Amino acid sequence: MDDEAESVVEGTIGLDPNKTVLWAQVREGQPQMSIDIEGRLRPAGIKGNSTVYLGDVARAALRSLGPADSPFFESKPGYDEQRWRFSTSAGDVSMVVLSDSYWGFGLVARCFVNRIEITGPLALRARIVHDIAATLGRNPWEPSWTSRFEKISSATISEHRNAWKELIHHARDEMNEEITNLSEKVSTLRGGEDIELILNQADQNLDEARAALADHNAPAVERALARAAQALVEADPTTEVRSSEAAASGSEILTWWDKTDKEEVEASHLLEDELPVVDLTGEE
Repeated sequence: MDDEAESVVEGTIGLDPNKTVLWAQVREGQPQMSIDIEGRLRPAGIKGNSTVYLGDVARAALRSLGPADSPFFESKPGYDEQRWRFSTSAGDVSMVVLSDSYWGFGLVARCFVNRIEITGPLALRARIVHDIAATLGRNPWEPSWTSRFEKISSATISEHRNAWKELIHHARDEMNEEITNLSEKVSTLRGGEDIELILNQADQNLDEARAALADHNAPAVERALARAAQALVEADPTTEVRSSEAAASGSEILTWWDKTDKEEVEASHLLEDELPVVDLTGEE
């Protein structure tokens, strides 16, 4: 890797109060995008823009970050359009992704490795990492050339695996705790005849959240939890909200990605086609 890349190598960091550093094996070079004159990521095919290949890992990282500033390329690609470094942020979370080849002179996509550095609240970092792994549908820490991967990252495969999995498990534990808390709330409200139907709906949504969690589908978990929470707001006799204006208003519980400034350019929206969320239960 070049001198700039060498200066940031520092192993891998999983659960940490301030920062996460992870390394991931790239498998695909697509999608092809472009970089404007100001160094911002843009869709492909814009006249005058230079070409860049994000690769499957960076693409999953941007999707998982959610609405964010359009990535700024601190190191633009040259002859090799898959060698670059960009930074972006969404609310309290900042992300820097480095792409470079670690063997084979970058002749094919699997010659590349991505270094992902995320700063911000631990819960949000863990959720992002969980979603990256689920979107990729594979273990990002499994390289195409183990010894070279360990050398360039200054960490063993075991250390890489532990860093990724402890964050994934942390995110799952947080979501499971949210499900448990709402389930306990449903139990405390049982007994009122006029709210049983609403509570049953909340229970059904919590079952859907559990199923989505088992499938590693965090966005589906959040949607189911939001529906369950809305039902509980309607059912809770300590509030003035019942089945009246609350449902009609269409108001939703905001997840962390909804809380960013809506006037920002959403980096994830630059990637037009949706990526599937794949079951990783084989790794549990």
